[in-house]
Amino acid sequence: MYELSANIELLFTEHGEGDANVAARLRAAAALGLPAVEIWSWRGKDVAALSDALQETGIKLQTMCVDPMGVLVDPATHSTFLAAVTESAATAQLLNCPFLVITAGDHRADVPRSEQHSAIVAALTKAARLLEGSDVVLLLENLNSRVDHVGTFLDSTVECLDIVEEVDSPTVRMLYDHYHSLVMDERPESVLAGRIDLVGHVQTADVPGRHEPGTGTVDWEHELRILHDLGYRGRIGLECSASTDTASSLDHIQHVLDKLA
Repeated sequence: MYELSANIELLFTEHGEGDANVAARLRAAAALGLPAVEIWSWRGKDVAALSDALQETGIKLQTMCVDPMGVLVDPATHSTFLAAVTESAATAQLLNCPFLVITAGDHRADVPRSEQHSAIVAALTKAARLLEGSDVVLLLENLNSRVDHVGTFLDSTVECLDIVEEVDSPTVRMLYDHYHSLVMDERPESVLAGRIDLVGHVQTADVPGRHEPGTGTVDWEHELRILHDLGYRGRIGLECSASTDTASSLDHIQHVLDKLA
């Protein structure tokens, strides 16, 4: 039903931690048969070595982040953000990566929420113009404000989708992080209903703990069927830390996928 994409910032760390070993972790993911991997920042990594590893293994780079990420809720930072989008998009094209991930930044206590919402829309509208004609899509991700990102502005899937709709560009979509959504007590069948076409990619982890599927309370067969019934057909990104070695940590989710096939 779904292909998996492994975040190698968090997984395959037994093959070496830090930016210097990202190519080794990528090769380990490919050796295990995974079709795709994901990274966060690209600055500080050996992009040439990463490119070589991608070409040698045939594995795909599913997502990377705009780097530096930017603070979209603050118009004063937008010029820096747009420069980062331009540079990051060039690197993404070099690595044949289709998606650049962005977040909105922390809530500004002294600014009305409506103004911060509008600032995000304005920044993404300008960024979308920069990416016209390219093969790169920006993914706006909302985060949970209860556990991992206290103080973040955009913690609602509905508002994130509203922003994507307001930008109204095929170069801007939503990254639906299932883990963040569940931590916020959202249900995908409610918050994504009728709007799955705005979702470019899905990431997930188990709740609680943010470890691999099978370590928490989530009924993965049920959750993945919901996403499929809603119409999502992309990859499932595993943005989780492994409670055991990475190969073993993937057993549960692969078993669920085999049942759903």
